[in-house]
Amino acid sequence: MNIIDITEKNIDSEHICCAISDKKCIDGYNLKKSWLKKEFLNGFKFRRLDERAKVFIEYGESVSAWAPITDDENYLLIQCLWVSGSYKSKGYGKELLNNAIEDAKKEKKDGILIIVGTKKMHFMCDTKWILKQGFETIDTTESGFSLLSYKINKDAKNPKFTDTVKNENLKSKEGLLVYYSNRCPFTDYHINTSLKETVIKRNLTVNIVKLESFEDAKKSPALSSIFTLFYNGKFITTDISVCMDSRFDKIMSKHI
Repeated sequence: MNIIDITEKNIDSEHICCAISDKKCIDGYNLKKSWLKKEFLNGFKFRRLDERAKVFIEYGESVSAWAPITDDENYLLIQCLWVSGSYKSKGYGKELLNNAIEDAKKEKKDGILIIVGTKKMHFMCDTKWILKQGFETIDTTESGFSLLSYKINKDAKNPKFTDTVKNENLKSKEGLLVYYSNRCPFTDYHINTSLKETVIKRNLTVNIVKLESFEDAKKSPALSSIFTLFYNGKFITTDISVCMDSRFDKIMSKHI
């Protein structure tokens, strides 16, 4: 298998997997590339299969990652690991993960972290699979998220979620509330177009918070800085398809 690195030198000429041919998300696709260019300056890694496919991994220093984690000074954090469609079950995910583990060892890190759903959650790595790769659970939330660690230094202190994930500092505890960033090519269109159209049609309103920096994400109650939806102060989903008129009622019917 041919795994390639996307860097500041080749990102303008190489694709970044998601929304490859989705024309309505072209602005978000370019925003994601701009986001990556800034993150590369902090040593962020984006590796993918050298095919026109969604087979890739993104990871970097946990202390500068877009996630509410603390006590993580000597860890890497996997921010996205995705193998889709016909490319599943062919060893690509394991190879990409091994690349990250080898980097962590070379850099003398204490380990690698990843946030997942305690049960499988949208836009997050498959929990059962990642646990089988040698990761262990080191923290959980009542809303159904787990922080997993692949320990290299067995004596190192375990990182944990920040207190902000207890949802006590939500910008609003009434109605719909969304946190998002440009970490994903799909967010810009679906939040600023699909979701706004969907809530207007239902005579609802939504409070939208865009995370502009990793500092914002570190202080955020959102365990997924790609997209997190709350309703009346309660976590609902990381599934961005809820923004679409065709999916909103199905997902929200138990809550509204």
